[in-house]
Amino acid sequence: MTELVRLEVEAGIGTIRLDRPPMNALNVQVQEELRELAAEAGSRRDVSAVVVYGGEKVFAAGADIKEMQTMSYTDMVDRSAALQSAFTAIARIPKPTVAAITGYALGGGCELALACDFRVAGENAKLGQPEVLLGVIPGAGGTQRLARLVGPARAKEIIFSGRFVPADEALRIGLVDEVVDAAEVYAAARRRVEPYVGGPAYAIRAAKEAVDRGLEVDLETGLEIERMQFAGLFATRDREIGMTSFVEQGPGKAKFEGR
Repeated sequence: MTELVRLEVEAGIGTIRLDRPPMNALNVQVQEELRELAAEAGSRRDVSAVVVYGGEKVFAAGADIKEMQTMSYTDMVDRSAALQSAFTAIARIPKPTVAAITGYALGGGCELALACDFRVAGENAKLGQPEVLLGVIPGAGGTQRLARLVGPARAKEIIFSGRFVPADEALRIGLVDEVVDAAEVYAAARRRVEPYVGGPAYAIRAAKEAVDRGLEVDLETGLEIERMQFAGLFATRDREIGMTSFVEQGPGKAKFEGR
């Protein structure tokens, strides 16, 4: 059983809920529990989409600096791969994911949000990568995922300065996808992924993998990834259901089985 992170499932949507008050500092235990629950959410057939949520007051204000302060170079050499892979486990959930951001999403908290497919923020949200103010750089994907999302120049400015990005600016530059009243963040995040519940699970999984893997390679290789994913879906029951329904009833009426 996990202690600081939990997975709750309702109506086909899994919520990975951080619960380490007051600020959801992402210590080693939280990182490992995120990894464990990402794997569980990814494998459960009753979970079609995932919301990552820190609660009503804060998403996650970053790593546990007190824990990191005592670590030596060799300690971090040993830990850094596990740190990155815990966040990569969230990114690799083979289902649509959305970060529901209230309050601060800083440092590792911002990196956790970046690992999701979508980000819904409250009007009170502040995102950022302030690691430079501690004499280090983002170490859990921030330099890579942020640059891919908002472009290298904006990413460098945010990382070099360590400043906090308010919700309205985050929306304008594409760092978040939607801004709502802080009290509505979780509900809005659920609404964003509800359309995927009961959908063609393996087609959505293939689309996510094709996009994500394609961003990591050149265009020719990306097209080959797409081709293989496309062809592979002809082995699924949902492809049969979808095409038969389209021919017989028109678009948008298929009842998929998720297999």
